[in-house]
Parts: sequence; structure tokens; C-alpha cells
Amino acid sequence: MGNFHPTIRHHHDFDAEQDAKKLQKACKGMGTNEKAIIEILANRSSDQRQAIKQKYKTMFGKDLDAVLKSELSGDFRKTALALLFRPCEFDAQELRKAMKGAGTNESLLIQILCTRDNKQIRNIKEAYKRLHDRDLEKDVQSETSGYFRKILISLLQANRDEGLDINKDLAGQDAKTLYEAGEARWGSDESEFNVILASRNYMQLRATFKAYEILHGKNLEDVIKSETSGDLKKAYLTIVQCTKDCQGYFAKKLYKAMKGAGTDEDTLIRILVTRAEIDLETIKQKYLELYKKSLADAIKSDTSGDFCKILLALLH
Repeated sequence: MGNFHPTIRHHHDFDAEQDAKKLQKACKGMGTNEKAIIEILANRSSDQRQAIKQKYKTMFGKDLDAVLKSELSGDFRKTALALLFRPCEFDAQELRKAMKGAGTNESLLIQILCTRDNKQIRNIKEAYKRLHDRDLEKDVQSETSGYFRKILISLLQANRDEGLDINKDLAGQDAKTLYEAGEARWGSDESEFNVILASRNYMQLRATFKAYEILHGKNLEDVIKSETSGDLKKAYLTIVQCTKDCQGYFAKKLYKAMKGAGTDEDTLIRILVTRAEIDLETIKQKYLELYKKSLADAIKSDTSGDFCKILLALLH
């Protein structure tokens, strides 16, 4: 979708056996060599890390994640372990965490399900089944309710058109439908919203949002803000913002995670780990445009130690 760039690509002279040995050495004896761990994990693609995991187990008869779990601690450990998952597996873990036990972390469901494309959603569903032996759709169904549940279930169908064609007439028609389903009468009929927001391609949606503004002199985001509330509002706004500028959406999330007192480390880890091979380079550019400060500098002033180092390594 458009022109965006990752920060992590396949490492050229990759040697899984060499890397496995280095990691084994880094974790052996007194003290752990964090620098070596960062150097390897943050500079290999997800597929390469999978190969290292397999090689490690073959050579040393132990799971690399179990070893790192016992050697590392805190947010650095969380990041290293996140990198040992494929992005879809990490998303699946996060979703399970969001729904396990008492209470549901709806924001986390929104942050993942409203921003992933069809293929990612399909991979997440498959990983969720494989890792947890549970059905993601059923879990979402039982943990959420109302219109909010409906939009998530619509997105889980992974039926979005992924073409780049724009049908001007359809955009006008959809804009009219959105208007009539929304503010023109009370008790918005959200199902119309769902069909349009969950199934049209992103270019088409952009055209629809433009047509909406021209027709009604208001942008759809403002209408969503005034017509809906709570998790539904968050979900709709996330889809609209991601459609307009997905990298801008993530840049804003990163900024929010570091703004004010306290840092939301989980969000930093989630975005950097899952976007590194997709569009993190572009997210960095957006961050600089929006906040006149580099993302690296923001992370430096908000985190420390090995956690800071591994995040910075993912940015390069």
C-alpha cells in the first residue's frame, strides 16, 4: 500500500550456525553478553531468526527462548523474546494476553485487528490456533459485545479488497450511505459502516472520505467522534486514520507511548517489533515530520540500558 520502507531486511552473509554459536557463547558462563544478543536479534529478518532458533535447538538441545528468558530480564527480555516470534505469532500472543483472565484489553484488540491487512489477519488466526489451540474469532466473539464486536468480526474475515482501483461512483454512493447511517438519524446503523470500513480497499476508502467531506462539509473523523463512543469510536477512528496514513498512525502511537510521565514500553516493543520489516523506516520519517525530533532521540531520552540499545538497533 503505497511507498514505504522497512528498517530490517534479510541479512546478507547470514549463517544460522554461526549465529547460534555466538548466542550460546553470549549466554554461557558468568554474565551475559547483551551486546552480542542485540547485534544478532535486531539485525536479522524474522525468517532468519526462525532458522537460528531451529539451529540452536539442534546444536545445543535447548530452546533459545527458554535460555534467553532465564538470562535476561525486564523490557529487554520482553523485546528479545518478541523478536523470536514471527510477527503473526507475536500478534497472536498479544491478542491472547488481551483476552485471558478477567477483563479484556480492548485497546490492544483495536491496535492489532484494525491495522493489519488480510494476509496478516489470516496468519494471525492460524498462529493463534497453533499456539493456543483456540479459535481467535470465537474468543473475540465471547470477549466483546455490541457494534464493537461486529466491526472486529468483520475485520477478522480478512475480506478487504486489496486492489488499488478507485471507483468514483461507489465512493459517492458509500459517502452517502455513511452519512445516512450516521449523523442524519439517531441510533446510527453501524452495520453499513462495517461493510464499507472492513471491505473496501484503502485507496477507495480515501476517495470515500474525500467525497464525504465534499458532500457534507465535515470530515468523517469528527462525525465518528460525535456519533459514537468508547471502544467502537476507537476502532472506527483507528481504521480511518490507518486508511489515510498508516505510518502516521503508528508515529502518533509511539509519541503517545512516550509523552508525559512514564513510558508505555509494551507499545514501543509492539510497534517496533511488528513494523520493522514492513514500514518502520517510513514511520521514522513521519515521526520526524510530525514532532521535529527523531524517533531515535525520543527513545534515547525515554528508555535506558539494553532495552534502549535493542530498540535503537531495530531502528537502523
